[in-house]
Amino acid sequence: MSDDDDRLARVALTWLAEPGTRSVHALVDQLGPVAALELLLDGGAPEQWLRSAVAARCREGDPRAVAAEALACRERLGVRLVTPDDEAEWPPQLDGLRRMVLRGATRRVDIETAPPLCFWVRGAWPLREALTRAVAVVGARAATAYGVHVATELGYGLADRGWTVVSGGAFGIDAAAHRGALNAGGLTVAVLACGIDRPYPMGNAGLFDRIAETGLLVSEWLPGAEPFRPRFLIRNRVIAAATEGTVLVEASARSGATQTFNRAVALHRRPMVVPGPVTSAMSVGAHELLREQPSARLVTGVPHVLEEVGRIGVDLASPARAPQRPRDTLDDEAALVLEAMPRRGVIDVDRLAARAGVTVRTAMRKLSLLEELSLVHRRDEGYALTTPARAPTPPRAEVMGPLHDDPGRPANGR
Repeated sequence: MSDDDDRLARVALTWLAEPGTRSVHALVDQLGPVAALELLLDGGAPEQWLRSAVAARCREGDPRAVAAEALACRERLGVRLVTPDDEAEWPPQLDGLRRMVLRGATRRVDIETAPPLCFWVRGAWPLREALTRAVAVVGARAATAYGVHVATELGYGLADRGWTVVSGGAFGIDAAAHRGALNAGGLTVAVLACGIDRPYPMGNAGLFDRIAETGLLVSEWLPGAEPFRPRFLIRNRVIAAATEGTVLVEASARSGATQTFNRAVALHRRPMVVPGPVTSAMSVGAHELLREQPSARLVTGVPHVLEEVGRIGVDLASPARAPQRPRDTLDDEAALVLEAMPRRGVIDVDRLAARAGVTVRTAMRKLSLLEELSLVHRRDEGYALTTPARAPTPPRAEVMGPLHDDPGRPANGR
């Protein structure tokens, strides 16, 4: 059996049954793709619902002819077909989908979560290499300005540190994460829920072209396939399985992005949530996951994400601390002397020692220290607090300036 026959059979099987169908994947494992296709076309599917689905599809056309026509379009569309036989390109981490079980799953879309049979890929990067160090950033389509800002920052920061940013190409959080990675000159991968030649949503067509130029567009469905609603959930298992962890940035109570997150949990990938305002409907789903999922980690930026997915002992986030001030280094007696200083005016050493409850000798020693730190200064009649120099007020344009340190970096990733 030739490699071309295997590829054609995999494409035909993906057309006959939705990707992720476990019984189809099991037949391919047992018999090979060509024999599995023949069995299904002969009515040998193990489940009645699958036999009905195959029969319905066959009334639309010959699966082999449909697959052959799709394969013939590869050069015209600038895409390639990647299968598990392409060891240099196939991401081995997708094999985790064999063992994934979603607790309490009753819907077919939550049960049929087998690994893909093949991928249609647009872009020059080898798929396996692109997904070697990858993080998913997902969230609400109806994102708030806060969510778009955070997702753009995450996409930029992760890509800037050599990580691939994976998302679904949707409006809102997905698009912001992709744009952030592109603005950093990094690598991003969009996993689509439709044919690779059908940009969906159409409003992101330009974004998809940019991604294809420097990253990858990936789809399990044949060219021309429509973006039916269940296909987004089918697609989400790939986003979760292909990455080291999934970061959820904004999600309403019924957001599809929470499904990606739950699949990451089931796959034992790193599940991360960015908190949002408790008054925002777009943060309800995210906050519920933080409450309900013991493995969920709260992250507030790139350092936290890298601590979760990076190398042990290397990618550790620094604890959040306020800037250190000179008074933070004072011992107890020096702090007492400083606290006893009057807010205005001058005080002599004897009175200061009495107010602080220390000896005059101790007060003099601590005043010398406070002078060195420029917290107090000596006058003819005693000591006074040093008034901090007031920083000049910046022009309004600077106050409202970019959100990034890099002046050449866009503030919103658009």
